[in-house]
Formats: sequence, structure tokens, C-alpha cells
Amino acid sequence: MLPDEVKRRISIEAGVTTGWQKYVGSEGIALGIDHFGTSAPGELVMEKFGFSVENIVKLARKLF
Repeated sequence: MLPDEVKRRISIEAGVTTGWQKYVGSEGIALGIDHFGTSAPGELVMEKFGFSVENIVKLARKLF
């Protein structure tokens, strides 16, 4: 676990974000997919829902 002083946190979950807020806190970001029913090749789905390196870096930079 991260110490309380670390406020800028990001979680990356290829599933629901439920439960991650207790770890990322009010200042953090939880990246995930909170709905069901998308069908496409895995790489395309991951890109569409923000799981690209570029998007993750963008989200991390928002924390600073």
C-alpha cells in the first residue's frame, strides 16, 4: 500500500473500477471499463477504452 502522503495515484484495470477508489483516493484516477457488451478484437477494444500508452501517460500527467 502507498502511504497516505501519496495522493496522486492511478489504477489501471481491464475490468470495472469498482473498489479502486479506496486505493486511488479522491485525488487519483481509476481507469477501467464499467460496462458490458463491447465486441471487437482485444487490441481495438483496449485502445477505444483508453488503455493505450499515450492515454495512460496523459492521465498520469493530469495528476500533476
